[in-house]
Amino acid sequence: MADELDAVLADAEIEEGPEGETSLQLMQNVYRDRKLPLNVRVRCAVEAAPYENPRVSAVAVTSMSGQSFAEALDRAITRSKSPPLLNGTVEELPASELKKPFSNLRRF
Repeated sequence: MADELDAVLADAEIEEGPEGETSLQLMQNVYRDRKLPLNVRVRCAVEAAPYENPRVSAVAVTSMSGQSFAEALDRAITRSKSPPLLNGTVEELPASELKKPFSNLRRF
């Protein structure tokens, strides 16, 4: 049985097809080959399209309102070195206030 299979494979012609160094080039060669069926060519064209054409996407646009990017970056770096401000301002309470019991808590 194996000898018969080897004989058949030895006699079989290897089908020459489109070549390409990359898979994209192979798909491009397939969809450009007018000898192939249209459905095969269309499928290869659909699969290759995202790699051939850039996709349109949203891009953020901002205005610096007269300030240079370097100045805005310097301000951001300076802000990042200082402690974060919670609720907008830092209000220091005296130690006597902090030592009081929690009498002003609301009960729900």
